[in-house]
Amino acid sequence: MRRTAGKLADGREIIYFDDTQDAPPRIAVDTRDLPVTQPLSEVRRDPLTGEWVAMAAHRQTRTYKPPADLCPLCPSTPGRPTEIPEADYDVAVFENRFPSLSVGSPEVSSTVDGMPLVARAAGHGRCEVVCFTSSHDSSFGSLSPSRVRTVVDAWADRTAALSEIPGVEQVFPFENRGEEIGVTLHHPHGQIYAYPFITPRTTQMLSVATEYFAEHGRALMGDLLASELAAETRVVATSECWVAYVPAAARWPVEVHVVPRRQVPDIAALSDVERDDFAVLYLDVLRMLDALYDRPLPYIAAWHQAPVHVGRSELWLHLEVFSVKRAADKLKYLAGSESGMEVWINDATPEQIAERLRTHN
Repeated sequence: MRRTAGKLADGREIIYFDDTQDAPPRIAVDTRDLPVTQPLSEVRRDPLTGEWVAMAAHRQTRTYKPPADLCPLCPSTPGRPTEIPEADYDVAVFENRFPSLSVGSPEVSSTVDGMPLVARAAGHGRCEVVCFTSSHDSSFGSLSPSRVRTVVDAWADRTAALSEIPGVEQVFPFENRGEEIGVTLHHPHGQIYAYPFITPRTTQMLSVATEYFAEHGRALMGDLLASELAAETRVVATSECWVAYVPAAARWPVEVHVVPRRQVPDIAALSDVERDDFAVLYLDVLRMLDALYDRPLPYIAAWHQAPVHVGRSELWLHLEVFSVKRAADKLKYLAGSESGMEVWINDATPEQIAERLRTHN
């Protein structure tokens, strides 16, 4: 893999990750006349739950479902410059033009309307776009194992770099796929968020994992992984370094966790062998998911990494892939119980989900 960094017309960083060292040099210049953006992100703490909420009103003007010939993630062509100046690329990562969080967010008062109960802060952090391929009509599942390996290396590079930004507490790589998920750009891509706080989900997982370690002296995920392998009923794929299974308390109608057999805190800590092995197994999992309803499955693929400064010996890296599709022609909506009380109700058992996926392996 070869890494080349550059700048876009408005000063945002772009980084090319090429599959091989002999790829063409990445020297194209962004010819657009772009104004310097001024993100106005802030975060506010909900006094009833203690959770931070990001506010980013400037994102209302972001690009929304452009036609393929106006896709900003495709390579640039003569007369039509895009977010990626090169005429072709393997993997490209750049700062989001419409970020939810930014190191450039202006400082704000420490409370909302002077209320001490509602803390407020600038939305310091960073949001990046990860383009998996220059091919507009492709998908992550159709990538080659070598390209997936390049993407993993890009995730690892950015996880390490973003973790070094002052004030960043957690780095979250993810992919949204499909209009049912809310995707507004169809080009195969994902994102990476660098948060100035530890997210609510990770806070909860860290609390449970810390309590378990204190009681048993072992990592919770390690014991859970061993139990799933022993039971076998929910395991859908295994390899030398990874296990993919439907969790026993799955919340979504389609949900798979992809977990390394070795405990590591984040993607950057994965070995070369583990990265190579993931590329093969994950593509098998995505093929199962797309075969489930005999059509491309809308999904969210979310990397759960340990926070930057705490919990790195308690938490265990894993990828959660889930879909809102509960049938070929039906979606699961987060209605009263899920949205109001965060109590999930699944219309299928995890064992049924796993069996259906294995059938389409």
